[in-house]
Amino acid sequence: MIYIYRGKSGRLFSDLTYADVLKAHKRISSYIEQSPLKYSHSLSAANDCELFLKEEHTSRTGSYKERGALNKLLTLSESERGQGVVCSSAGNHAQAVSFHSTRLNINAVIVMPSTTPFVKVKATESFGAKVVLHGSGFAEAYQKAVDIAEAENRVFVHAFNDRDVVAGQGTVALELLKQNAYLDSVVVPVGGGGLIAGMALVLKHVNPRIKLYGVESKEMSGMRASVDAGKVTKVGRQQTICDGIAIETVGEIPFKIINELIDDIVVVNEDEVAASVLTLLEKEKTVVEGSGATPLAAIIYGHLKVKGQQVAAICTGSNIDMSVLSRIIERGLVRSGRIARLAVTIKDSPGELAKVLSLISQTRANVRDVEHERAFLLASVQQTQPILTIETRGYDHIEEIMALLRASGYEDVKLSTPRS
Repeated sequence: MIYIYRGKSGRLFSDLTYADVLKAHKRISSYIEQSPLKYSHSLSAANDCELFLKEEHTSRTGSYKERGALNKLLTLSESERGQGVVCSSAGNHAQAVSFHSTRLNINAVIVMPSTTPFVKVKATESFGAKVVLHGSGFAEAYQKAVDIAEAENRVFVHAFNDRDVVAGQGTVALELLKQNAYLDSVVVPVGGGGLIAGMALVLKHVNPRIKLYGVESKEMSGMRASVDAGKVTKVGRQQTICDGIAIETVGEIPFKIINELIDDIVVVNEDEVAASVLTLLEKEKTVVEGSGATPLAAIIYGHLKVKGQQVAAICTGSNIDMSVLSRIIERGLVRSGRIARLAVTIKDSPGELAKVLSLISQTRANVRDVEHERAFLLASVQQTQPILTIETRGYDHIEEIMALLRASGYEDVKLSTPRS
C-alpha cells in the first residue's frame, strides 16, 4: 500500500511519499558519501542549545544538489540518457548535473546567466558539461534551457520542481535521523523548496514531533510570500549574498508539501547572514556560502525559539566566489563590532589628530583608515571631523574607546556604523 500524506488541512496534497525518498536513497547511496553531522561546542554554548551542523557543503561538488540531480539522472531510461540532458543554474545545480552526467556518460548542456562569476562557470565546465551563457538572470537562462530541450529533444533537469529531484534531496533527512534520532528541530535554507520538501516527507513521517523550519533571505522570500498567499507567488529579483536561494518563483511540487508540513518559515537579513558566514569561518573553520549560513543566522539572531533543544542546521553549500567572500567577511566584521567607524569633532590645528590617534592606541585598537570632513561639517570653521575606521574586539571595546575620547575632551564622538 502506498502511503499518501495528509497534512495540516487533512487533505491529500502530494503523491510524493517517504517511500519515494527511500527508493532515491537506494539509487544514489553507492555514488554519494554520507555527509558529516558535526556537534558544535562553541555554537551550542553561545546559543543555549545543542547545535549540530549537517555539512552538505563537503560533497564533491560543494552542495547537497548532487542528491536530487543524481537521482533524476538515474531514473532516466536508456533512450532518455541517449538524448542528453539540459538544465539552467547559476551555481550548485549546474555543477551537480555536470559532474554526475559525466560519471554516467550522459551528454549535458548547462545554461548559466551571463553574469555568473567566472570561477563558477569554469568549475561547471571542469566537470565535463557544455556551458552556454545566456541572459542577465535566472529567468532568461531558464527559458533558454527550455528552448534547447525542445529543439534538441533533451531531458530537462529542473533544480527543484521535479519529483525525482525532491525525492533525492530528501535523502539528507534519512542520513540526519540515522546520525541523531533525538533531534527536536531541523533548520533548512529555502530557495525553490526542493530540499525542505523532500526532508519534510521523511521527518514528518518518521517523527512528526520534530519541528521543521525554513529560512529565506529577506531580499527574496518567495516561499514565505507563497505560504502567506496560499499559492505560488512570484517575488521581484533583488541582489543578495544568498544567491543560492534567490528564486523568484518557487516550485509547485515542493510548495504543496511545504504548505502542509513545514512548521514555519522565517526570514533573515543580509547583515545577519554575513555575520553567520564569518562565525562559521572563525568558530568552525569552515567556509559556507551565504545561503548555507541562513539557518545559523536564524538561530543566532533569535528568529527561532530553540533554547534547550537539540537542533540541526543544514549547511547546504560552499560554492562562493572569493571576492564575494571577502565582502561578506568585511560585513560580518562590521556586524559583530570588530570594524567600526567613529566620527570625532576636533580643533583644526596641528597635532590634534595625533592626540586622538594616541588615545585610541592606548586601548589597543588599530586605526585602518582616516578621512577628513571639513566642507560639509555643521560646526565651526575652526573645527574638522576625522572619520576613523578602526579594528576592535567588539562593541564593549568600541564603548571603551568612545568613553576615553569623551573623557579627554572630545565630546562630539559618534559611531557611524550600525550596531548589531
